[in-house]
Amino acid sequence: MNTRRKSGSTTRSTPQKPQINGNAAPEAKGRAKSTAKAAVEHEHEQIEQVETEITAQSIQRKRKIKDVEVTALKEEDEGIKLASRQVKQEAALETWQEVEDRTITSSPKKKTRKTKAKGEQQADPGSAASPEKNRNKAASGPEENFEEQRASSTKKGKKKNEAKGEEEANEQGEKKVKRRRKTKEEREAEAMPLAARTNGLRMFIGAHVSCAKGVHNSVTNAVHIGGNAFAMFLKSQRKWENPPLQDEHRDQFRAFCGEHKYDAACHILPHGSYLVNLAQEDPDRADQGYNAFLDDLQRCDALGIKLYNFHPGWTGSAPRPAAIGRIAKALNRAHAATTIVTPLLEAMAGSGNVIGSTFEDLRDIIALVEDKARIGVCIDTCHIFAAGYDLRSPQAFKETLDKFDQIVGMKYLRALHVNDSKAPLDSHRDLHQNLGLGFLGLRAFHNLMNEKRFEGLPLVLETPIDRKDENGKDIEDKGIWAREIKMLEALIGMDAESEGFKRMEKELADQGAEERDKYQEAFERKKLKEMKKGKSQTKLSFGKEKSKVVSKHSVDENNETLETSL
Repeated sequence: MNTRRKSGSTTRSTPQKPQINGNAAPEAKGRAKSTAKAAVEHEHEQIEQVETEITAQSIQRKRKIKDVEVTALKEEDEGIKLASRQVKQEAALETWQEVEDRTITSSPKKKTRKTKAKGEQQADPGSAASPEKNRNKAASGPEENFEEQRASSTKKGKKKNEAKGEEEANEQGEKKVKRRRKTKEEREAEAMPLAARTNGLRMFIGAHVSCAKGVHNSVTNAVHIGGNAFAMFLKSQRKWENPPLQDEHRDQFRAFCGEHKYDAACHILPHGSYLVNLAQEDPDRADQGYNAFLDDLQRCDALGIKLYNFHPGWTGSAPRPAAIGRIAKALNRAHAATTIVTPLLEAMAGSGNVIGSTFEDLRDIIALVEDKARIGVCIDTCHIFAAGYDLRSPQAFKETLDKFDQIVGMKYLRALHVNDSKAPLDSHRDLHQNLGLGFLGLRAFHNLMNEKRFEGLPLVLETPIDRKDENGKDIEDKGIWAREIKMLEALIGMDAESEGFKRMEKELADQGAEERDKYQEAFERKKLKEMKKGKSQTKLSFGKEKSKVVSKHSVDENNETLETSL
């Protein structure tokens, strides 16, 4: 039976689910996900921060370790450098001593030999100066000791007779025996360098070597003594007329410079003729001197040489300013006629009427030169010491250089002649002495070799190289230059208070003591004599009777100036 529910009757209701907005569920999920992501990112940031801190601490630790290691390495490196410097100085000192011992013991053997017939010893021709050479040497001064002067005085007749094997009487009436020809081995042994050249130095040291038989031979002569710089004459310095430079000699010179790595533009310093006086007042003689001067500069151009040293000149009877003006005028003419060479005014010792014995003289000449880039100065340590500029102590050395810089200008200093002095300070005497034996002493050259402003300049020795052989004869010993070069190189960076320096300084000073005493006594005696006469004289004639006035003619003809040596 169908039962119909009445509308009014109560009915059982079914529970209903809550109504939910359709967009609410994704938003909730998104919020939850964002919260979780933020938490993860925060955790990652914390981790990264911790890692960064750890890395920074690690880097800091590594840097500290590295700094310690670097400091240790630097200290070790400095120790190695110091030890290396000491080893080099000791080696240089040993080489200096070895060169000295070798040349002293071997030179007499090279210069003399025993004759087979009588067992007599005879000097090797050309090894000892002949009487004629000795006379020339006495006339020109004790410091001009170069092979060219000796070679030029050899007699042709003597050579001819020796070639034919004839015997001839010498000055004592004894008979000479024909000299045995040297073997190839003997010639090669003589050509071997006396000392090896030192590479890598900032100081370029050498000597004034011979250019006998061609200017190209000066290069091999410089190699022979272990020099990294050198000077020479470009032609005979004692006569006006000279043959022109041969093309073959020019090409050989350039080739030898390249082969032996000499920079002709910087480290080769030719020396001018003694005859030339650019201050000459007489027109004819002025032209003669200028032409000889210009010829030298043109030879420099041809050889690729950029520096040329010369004595400025002497006033004669003319006023000093006028003489200085003529020097500058000649230099301006020479600049116009040449291309690359720079003439260097040599500082002089100051005797007589010589120009260039004061820094003011050099300044005044330079002031009148038009091309300032092609003019310079060469300081000679012996000359300026004799002129009154002290170099012996570090303080005196600094004061002299400061004075030069203020008056002339350090930019004009292009070369130095390195010589000790036989004469005292302010004696105005040009007398060269071997290093350490004279009044300058070894400390002056220690100052010089450790002066940064001299790096790269040619430093040229002009010290005497004559000594007595075992028979008492004067011979030329180039080993003296080889020894002095090594000694100067050893002074670079050396402690002047070290035992090695003190020993070397005393040894050399003792060797020259007797000669210094002799010159000092003469200097004081002359000074006292002048004081007693009541004369105010600053330029002393140094132990000799007052020289007679020399006429301008005799000075120009014979070159008999008071400045006779380099």
